[in-house]
Amino acid sequence: MDFTFTEEQQAAAEAAQGVFAGVSPDGVPSPALTAGAVAEDFDRLLWARLADADLLSLLLDEEAGGAGLDPIALCLVLRESAKVLARVPLLENSAGAAAVRRYGGEELRAELPERAGRGELVLTVAANGRTGHDPAERAVTARRDGAGWVLDGVQTAIPWACDADFVVVPAHTDTDRTVLALVPRDHEGAVLAEQISTTGERLGELRLRSARIAARDVIDAPGAWEWLRDLLATGTCALALGLGEEVLRMTSAYTSKREQFGFPVATFQAVAVQAADRYIDLRAMEATLWQAAWRISTGADGALPAGGDVAVAKIWASEGVRRVVQTAQHLHGGFGADTEYALHRYHAWAKHLELSLGPAAAHEEALGDLLAAHSLG
Repeated sequence: MDFTFTEEQQAAAEAAQGVFAGVSPDGVPSPALTAGAVAEDFDRLLWARLADADLLSLLLDEEAGGAGLDPIALCLVLRESAKVLARVPLLENSAGAAAVRRYGGEELRAELPERAGRGELVLTVAANGRTGHDPAERAVTARRDGAGWVLDGVQTAIPWACDADFVVVPAHTDTDRTVLALVPRDHEGAVLAEQISTTGERLGELRLRSARIAARDVIDAPGAWEWLRDLLATGTCALALGLGEEVLRMTSAYTSKREQFGFPVATFQAVAVQAADRYIDLRAMEATLWQAAWRISTGADGALPAGGDVAVAKIWASEGVRRVVQTAQHLHGGFGADTEYALHRYHAWAKHLELSLGPAAAHEEALGDLLAAHSLG
């Protein structure tokens, strides 16, 4: 593994920094100030700027109008997006389009990924299952029926589902295979109900009742869901890292200026030790993120399948992002809860990321299963 980024990857990160430089976290709708959903749509102006900068098509090959870059480049861009709480479905759209382009049938992959890469279509992915704790692919059944497929089941907490044109839905067949179905937002047999995230943004609960999906819109290639699932998880870890880094920067700036007994509180040992612990958390989150992204990007062999590296990254990200924002709130004192200060927004977004990643104990159990099944000798 080499942690040195290529010139192309660095260029993607720099382009993202340029686009996100115009985004103010203070302008992000606050869940503390709004009853119900904070907004009816994501940030379409920012979405257009991302499209103009070719940052929506990073993972697509040149034939599909993309840059032909890898998940590492996407994670670098996601890291920057989280620092400003960018209200866009960048992860879901990029991952969904890449999965279609990589695994979809000829007709599906010919047009849809390119349109998603230009920002004309918006994709999201149902990755939380029925409850958020069960595997997403077990929440919906798919059966062949003539020239198409019929889907039944429920997927919950789908990000940006109320604004996306298609939801990529994993579903299991009677032969215990997993397929990916592209379900339009307004589709017969599909009912979308609004849910609210801790960020105040709208999520979607998708209920499928004998929803018929044309065969061209279903991906049944082996490994498609596993690849997409790992990419989404790794991208979420990148979001957690970027958010945590910005929160620690805010905390450092505040404690350096806030004085007690005539000295900046940053000079107090108790404050310095807590900040140092959170810095260590972030460096561990970073190292495990790039390990997972590298495995997905290269397909390199390892002692464990790539899922093991993803599990380790999720353990650190879900625990680390929580610890970072909690310490930040503590060191800010009452000022951290001031709704005119951005920290409370970061806290709400961090909680959403923590819940999206799931509890560390579950990932430790999955990692244990992998260790039991694979000899490291």
